[in-house]
Amino acid sequence: MNFRETRADVLVGGHPKIFRGTCNRTGKPVDGTVLLTGELRPDLYEAIMASSAVICARGGRTGHMQSLCRSRGIPVLRVDPDDLDALAGDITIRLDRGSIIHGTTGHVPQRPEPTASGIDDVESICVVIADATDIRTTNDLTPHVASYFIREEFLCLSAGLSPIDALRAGPHEAERYGKAVAAELHAMVKELLPGQRLVMRLLDLRSDDAARMTTGIEVDNEPNPEMGLHGARWLLAERNYPAAFHALRAHVADNFGADAARVSFAVPFINDSNEFLRLRDHLSLTDDTPLGVFVETPAAVHSAAEFCAAGASELFVGTKDLIQFYLAADRGNHRVAATYQTRHPAVLAALRDIVESGTASGVPVHVFALGIDVDHYLRQLPTRRIMMCNAELRHLAGPVELPA
Repeated sequence: MNFRETRADVLVGGHPKIFRGTCNRTGKPVDGTVLLTGELRPDLYEAIMASSAVICARGGRTGHMQSLCRSRGIPVLRVDPDDLDALAGDITIRLDRGSIIHGTTGHVPQRPEPTASGIDDVESICVVIADATDIRTTNDLTPHVASYFIREEFLCLSAGLSPIDALRAGPHEAERYGKAVAAELHAMVKELLPGQRLVMRLLDLRSDDAARMTTGIEVDNEPNPEMGLHGARWLLAERNYPAAFHALRAHVADNFGADAARVSFAVPFINDSNEFLRLRDHLSLTDDTPLGVFVETPAAVHSAAEFCAAGASELFVGTKDLIQFYLAADRGNHRVAATYQTRHPAVLAALRDIVESGTASGVPVHVFALGIDVDHYLRQLPTRRIMMCNAELRHLAGPVELPA
């Protein structure tokens, strides 16, 4: 045997557990190759989607692009920067061992993989997706999904849209952008099974992500984008987003027919009911227009009951961001990975408060859970409504017999 083995942290798993691939450092899409990059960035979307796996030097398990890879079943591994520089040619990836092998090696027995349970006890599953294909493939596997959830920025990535460029070009281009988003939603709605619905989280671009998706507009550089101008704050400050959102909703109403009622929207990264009401006014929404709230900051946890009283149609709990803010542990920083705990008592107490606020008000609450935490959350929290990525749902649910 002649080989060298490099240790790797498996950020996103996949199947099969052992496979070979050719390294790709170009940043360009080359089908079936292993993409090598310092970090997963939105501008690498096409290259990532074409890859059999991704190897990076920075990032954690719960970043946005990592979640996108998880939803598409694309493994992501992290190695030290020096080890990344040394990778070249054909390599063997061992997800079961958490390693990358250069050269030829014999058979190594696979280690058993821990499994999560509890999926059968979930009352309502909301699956986070990247595009219409995810709906079709998930429904082919299991017809038990209640709703699908798409982030507007992920929709832009899959459709090749540049929202900042369009919005800053004036109301006319903003309206064209809104119609383009609606057209993408229409393709997704067509894949829904009877009784399913689609929820879109409104645009939430941090400055670092926005800069990578924008070509004609200079985006201000912020020292800490995670806590900067994004989410509801950015939507309130963006003059032309209301024109885009109005065009989007008008296109849905005029072209979706009865399916228009199956599409709803949620507000990202928001702190309190004052912001919620201001945003509704900014978007010129009538009192009977449903709008959900994404709870992902400690302030939003504290405001959960107020959101319900202010008319939020449902609450979506973004545990990935919420955990990093509660525990002061950057979810993308492997150096504090031990501190980033999805089952920390403070986190579970926050989740419990949100669910109880929703229950008391009759407002549905959907809690995002990693596959390995589903059973624990169902046992610890008074909820049966879970959000998760479709790849993890497929892993937990397994194939089912669909009627002919």
